[in-house]
Formats: sequence, structure tokens, C-alpha cells
Amino acid sequence: MPNNKSAVLFTLCITSFLVPYMGSALNLALPDIGQAFGLDVKQLGWVNSAFLIATAMFQVPLAKIADLIGRKKMFLWGVAFFGVSSVACAFAWDFTSLIMFRVFSGIGAAMVFSTNLAILSATYEPHERGAAMGIITSVVYLALALGPFFGGMLTHYLGWESVFYIPGAILVVQAFSVPFLIKQEWITHSDKKFDKFGSLIYGLALFCLIFGFSEFSWTLMIAGILLFIFFYNYEKKKEEPVLQVRLFGSNKVFTFASLAAFLSYAATMAVFFMMSLYLQFERGFDARTAGFIFIASALVQSVSALYAGKLADKFEASKIAMLGMGLNSIGLLGLIFVGVDTPIFVIIAMLLFLGLGIGLFCSPNTKVIMGSVENRFMSQASATVGTMRLAGQALSMGIAIMSVSLFGNFMQSWMFTFAICALLCLIGVYASSVNSIFTPHGKSFAKEEKKT
Repeated sequence: MPNNKSAVLFTLCITSFLVPYMGSALNLALPDIGQAFGLDVKQLGWVNSAFLIATAMFQVPLAKIADLIGRKKMFLWGVAFFGVSSVACAFAWDFTSLIMFRVFSGIGAAMVFSTNLAILSATYEPHERGAAMGIITSVVYLALALGPFFGGMLTHYLGWESVFYIPGAILVVQAFSVPFLIKQEWITHSDKKFDKFGSLIYGLALFCLIFGFSEFSWTLMIAGILLFIFFYNYEKKKEEPVLQVRLFGSNKVFTFASLAAFLSYAATMAVFFMMSLYLQFERGFDARTAGFIFIASALVQSVSALYAGKLADKFEASKIAMLGMGLNSIGLLGLIFVGVDTPIFVIIAMLLFLGLGIGLFCSPNTKVIMGSVENRFMSQASATVGTMRLAGQALSMGIAIMSVSLFGNFMQSWMFTFAICALLCLIGVYASSVNSIFTPHGKSFAKEEKKT
């Protein structure tokens, strides 16, 4: 039965709103969580990092499983599992149980992120995808705009637990509506086997690399790099790999757009974590007031993302993404010089630059990635987009946690964090500029790939 495009977009938008909403709202609840469980700043960082690492580790393997059992089925399970795990976080009794439930939430999010863009891309024609992805991205940034405000309000009046159980309960209800809103199922490899060994190596490599960086452990980081090298060579020889690594070798569009996505998220995720701590610990604002300061930036992200998606259907998507990355660089460079006495309007101006840049980058770059592969690789491309996002965010959190560990003074760790983030963003500008060479007027690489 064919899908109703609006119904599919609606249900994807609900999830695309609630998952990032919880993350942005949680940043404002971190000080209260720290007080409840007696946590320091480094431990608080793991409330976010545990979720990000789990999502990044499981996203690619679950995308492959989705091709075997059905994308809609995997999406449905993900919505339900994420919702239940989020509600469970509200009932955590100590730091360990909270981290455990956050890991479960991350696995549920991996089920969702490994399929949502693939479902969207399969539902909409190529000339419609930019606008649809722009709507999804705009919804994400609307969630980021409202998350700090409502997160601060809910934390202030109902306690930090409400940040988890309210959106979690809504997602549990949403899970029951998915079969009615998404009619079609997509099973592309039902007769193929799942690469368990490759999935294990992939997960271990990603864990060692991100966890090692967060803990500043050279042993784990080197182990992660070596495992990734082994994984790449192993998967190249597999007839049905868990990740089609040959896309990175032969498809330059896919490779550079994925790299740009990774660098964008690696450069920007730490902003919200560090800014939340800065506003509440260094400037003395309560969670509610800090939430107001975040609103302007996220609203700009939401509006610019909506229009960026439409522009990507008319003009060269990679150049729009490059412009967005450049604006991110300006915002991050400005944040390096923020001090304890910096006027709030200056900080808001820097956040507006970031909001505009992030909004202009995301949906055009995602359209480039999804348009560069054939339909049979849609789930893997969707998972790659999600993995780049989550791995980048986890790396960004790792940078923030590492800097807090290295420096005794918070403002020193602030400067170090944003200097590294600005450097990553500048490299991302280069990746986007190189990618524009291979994608004149949004040309897809899929046809060329068929010849390889």
C-alpha cells in the first residue's frame, strides 16, 4: 500500500522533534542532576556522552538489520524502546543506573536514526527531498529552540526527572500510531546474512576511539584506529558487509559530504554543554534564564534550515552547506574570547552566527549524501549520516570533557574547547569546498557508482 507523504513526514517530524528536544532540555537539567547524585562536571558530561556513544555504535549495524527485517519495523521498535528507556531515566536511583538507561535510550535512538532518512528518501522523489529534509531539520532546530526554555522551566518547577518522562511518554504513545501513518515496508536484503563479526569490530572500534579520546587514553585511541583499519580491510572483502566501506573509496561525493557532517557536529555539540555550564556556574543564572538565552540561536537555526532545504532543491546544495560551515567558524572563533564579564548581547550574537550556520549546513549537506547513493544503499547512507552526527557529537563532548579534566580553571577549558572546535570547523569548510567540485548543481553520484 503506497504511503501518504504527509503522514510519513508527520510521524518522522514527531520523533525528529522529541529526540533532540530531550538532549537540549537535558543540558539545562544537568546542574540539578549533578546535585541530586553528587556528580562533578566530568561525570555530568557522561550523561550526554553515554547516549551519544551508544547511538553511534549501534546505528550502522541496526541499519543493516533494518534492510533484512524492514525499515518501518525497525523505526517502530526504536520509537518504543527510546520512549520506555527515557521514562526509566526519570526513575534512576544513582549515577550508574542513569548511565545504563541513557545507553538503552541511545540504542533506541540508533534504531530511529538508522531508518528515518531512508524512509523519507524512499517516500519522496529526488526533486522533493531537499524541501522535506529542510522541514525535518527545521523541526530539529525548533526542538533545540524550545528545549532549553521548557527544560529550564520543567526543571525549575517539576524537577529534572520531568525532562525524561514527559517526552518519553509521548514517544511511547507515538509508537502505537506508526503502523497507521507509515503503510509501506521496505525490505531490500531479506535473503542476505547479517555480518555479526563486522558489527562487533565496528562497535568496538568506535567505542575505543570515542571513549579513549574522552578519557585521554592513548592506548584506547590507538586500539580504535587499528580496529577501524582492520574493519575497513575486512569489510572490503565481504560480499554483504555491515557497512559498504567501498562507498568511501569510490564515491567522492559521499566521502567528503560525510566528512563535512562529522566535522560540523564535532565542532558545535560542545557549545551547548559548555554554554549551559558557563551561564549557570560562571554567570550565576538559573536554568530558566539560561534557557531564554539559547532560544534566539535555535529559532534562527529552525528558520534557516527550513529555507536551506528549499534552496538546496534549486541551487548547488554543497555550496549552501559550505556557507553554513563558514558562519559556524565565525561564531566559534568569537566564543574563544568570551570571558566572565562579556556582555550577554555579545554572547547571543555569537550564538546567532552559529544558529544561522548550522541551519544552512545541515539539510543541504544531508541531501548531497542521500542523493549520492543508489536506493539499495539508502539505509546505510541514512545510518552514515546519523553516525557522523552522533560520532561527531560524542567527539565534541569528548573534547569538552578532556579540556575540563586538563585545566583547573573553567574559562581556560572554555578557550581550549572552542579553539579546537573552530579548527575542526575550518577543516569542514575545506571539505565542503572540495565536495562542491564533485556535485555541480546537486548532481547525484549514484549513476556513476553503478559503473564501478
